Amino acid sequence: MSVSKPLPHDAAKLHVTGTARYVDDVPMPSGTLHLAFGTSTIARGTIRSMNLDAVKNAPGVVAVLTADDLPFANDVSPSIHDEPMLSDGTIHYLGQPIFLVVARTHLQARFAARQADIDYTKETPILSIEDALAADARFEDGPRIYTKGDVDAALTSAPNRLTGRLEMGGQEHFYLEGQAALALPQEGGDMVVQSSTQHPTEIQHKVAESLGVAMHAVRVEIRRMGGGFGGKESQGNALAVSCAVAAQLTGKPCKMRYDRDDDMTITGKRHDFRIDYDVGFGADGRLTGVDFTHYTRCGWAQDLSLPVADRAMLHADNAYLLPAARITSHRLKTNMQSATAFRGFGGPQGMFGIERVMDHVAHVLGQDPCEVRRINYYAAAPTAGGPSGGSFPAKMKPEEKIETADLARRSAVNAASGSGGAHRFGGAHSPTTPKRDNTTPYDMDVTDFILHEMTDKLLNDADYDARQQAVSAWNNSHATLKKGIAFSPVKFGISFTLTHLNQAGALVHVYQDGSVQLNHGGTEMGQGLFQKVAQVAASRFGIDITSVKITATDTGKVPNTSATAASSGTDLNGMAVQKACDIIRDRIAACLAELHEVKPNAVTFRDGQVFVDDQGMSFAAAAKIAYENRVSLSATGFYKTPDVAWDRIAGKGRPFFYFAYGAAISEVVIDTLTGENRLLRVDVLHDAGASLNPALDIGQIEGGYVQGAGWLTTEELVWDGAGRLRTHAPSTYKIPACSDRPEVFNVSLWDGENPAETIYRSKAVGEPPFMLGISAHLALANACTACGATYPDLQAPATAQEVLQAVKRSRA
Repeated sequence: MSVSKPLPHDAAKLHVTGTARYVDDVPMPSGTLHLAFGTSTIARGTIRSMNLDAVKNAPGVVAVLTADDLPFANDVSPSIHDEPMLSDGTIHYLGQPIFLVVARTHLQARFAARQADIDYTKETPILSIEDALAADARFEDGPRIYTKGDVDAALTSAPNRLTGRLEMGGQEHFYLEGQAALALPQEGGDMVVQSSTQHPTEIQHKVAESLGVAMHAVRVEIRRMGGGFGGKESQGNALAVSCAVAAQLTGKPCKMRYDRDDDMTITGKRHDFRIDYDVGFGADGRLTGVDFTHYTRCGWAQDLSLPVADRAMLHADNAYLLPAARITSHRLKTNMQSATAFRGFGGPQGMFGIERVMDHVAHVLGQDPCEVRRINYYAAAPTAGGPSGGSFPAKMKPEEKIETADLARRSAVNAASGSGGAHRFGGAHSPTTPKRDNTTPYDMDVTDFILHEMTDKLLNDADYDARQQAVSAWNNSHATLKKGIAFSPVKFGISFTLTHLNQAGALVHVYQDGSVQLNHGGTEMGQGLFQKVAQVAASRFGIDITSVKITATDTGKVPNTSATAASSGTDLNGMAVQKACDIIRDRIAACLAELHEVKPNAVTFRDGQVFVDDQGMSFAAAAKIAYENRVSLSATGFYKTPDVAWDRIAGKGRPFFYFAYGAAISEVVIDTLTGENRLLRVDVLHDAGASLNPALDIGQIEGGYVQGAGWLTTEELVWDGAGRLRTHAPSTYKIPACSDRPEVFNVSLWDGENPAETIYRSKAVGEPPFMLGISAHLALANACTACGATYPDLQAPATAQEVLQAVKRSRA
């Protein structure tokens, strides 16, 4: 079978030779026009007057469009039509597009866009959380609140209680390929659009809306992106719509790409958060109640902020059973770029909050933060760690699940501690003891929890105890350089929280020479989706992967697709492709069975051959026979994720099909005189289920960790008091470089399979590894703790300046 093999990325050779084609590489017809936005220079106000004569008279300019010149909808929002492509006279952030230049070259368009004479009536921008709260600037009438249990009673009666505040910055996507799009006008008013997008159907929808045509008149194609990370889920709308409108107006092909400064100034970022917490806990570190308040700056338009903030709430528990919890979320409207989707989609922000709580509680109690985490874990799945990866016995009744899980967890802890374990779990369990709750704050049962076993394995394999002692010894003997080590787990929910998005389609063709072509709704952004899905198709037909070709994602082949996001690309599209392949395979089997007068189950596909009983023929020969017998060798497949239902208003339901798990240990060193720091070693154990491609999955895990660590350490977004983004280029915004990776970087896959019925029992691996990078921040905080007795209160991003301040706080 082709699945489970560590095959290279399907475009690996193209990438390293520079021959992979991206949108900006597509050959364009002679006479193609180029576009650029003229943008605002203030963050809030109105346009008093606008003189565009210098723009129109600039070299190479063909046309200049304002909002009044647009033929139909002036909107590029993915949600509530609150995002005009060109300003309607009101300015909402510094960098907002006001007019569109159409010129003969890219440089001419950019030059002309800077020649406008615009007079503004300025207003004081709303930039900070305090400003937004004072102005009651929100995207909902009030805060969204999810609750479980009696939080106030739990906090009041808790043996110990603490409060704190965690600030975390946003993050620039910094995809290698910037935003780009092109439009080619067709006969009859149709339009073909090439867009560097994670969501071709949304581009199709917004372009059709802007041109006043039906969706069938617009075809969107994307072969690959040079990175996306969520930044191309909705942010490409403006470029595609601009190109289409200009192409319709001029009758010429039109192309647009942002330069890096324009890209960073115009497009949205990861949402920054402030989290206030109030926590009650016992002497052993077990939480009795927690009250979180999330404040997030959403920017000027709603974009995807509501579901992002929802997912932050959904991951406020991470891996921990919270007996009583309240999560309050304020979605604040500010005069900055509209924050948007980013890898993890709010999950990292929510997860970081509870990880901070665990560290703070451990510091107050003087306990090992890892042990505080483990004592708060959800109950283990009864067969976790075995081949099933944590599924319940098939005939177990629902009411038996938690009780069995609780017994398994107690048994494991008792065996590990050598004692009765009663001090941890409140005494021995008996059939009359009430079953332990194992539900999330949003009322979903956690039935597949495997972090107990994963944690044991990682700590043992990484020699955690010995390294802790070595770090302590180092810190006792070194005054300037201090080391830190930290462990953090991940429990990440997989599925779109908007239920109807959990669907996918595929189109598969088998040609009479035995070659296979397939198309699906997922987009390739470097993550290896196409290769994984090709491996699925090859396995279903029992042929070599070289016989399978995936064509560019195309709305004319597979309609009504969801964005390649929510870590669901392989889950959804892999299953859709499997269904289409099985339809064709069964048709071939039925044809051969009839010809050979055997039952269809006597026909098998393996090793490039098709066997009828013991007689084999090549797959190509079987395909040709089917063709000659007028059997259709083309099929569509459709898949929808089962068993998901979510009421976001009530905060109740099952928003996720399953959870993906992971754990990481990071070791760092800091210079207490400058705050400079370095990652020394990272050990990761991650749950990818029965991996479809271990090589690709490990690559995703490594990249996810580094990107997550970058978010919380070096990547700092800075706006000045006027709302101008000051960190708008690589010179001022520091993403992790090769030299920032740890010298020792050990990544292993958990040996198990998904208990949920996913494609070949694999698990999603796009977003979950990102949160492993939280351990890097925790390790830096641990190093700061070695400098004194006071809690260092390390904020994020933990830049050198912030680390130095935390060292000073620790010594206070």
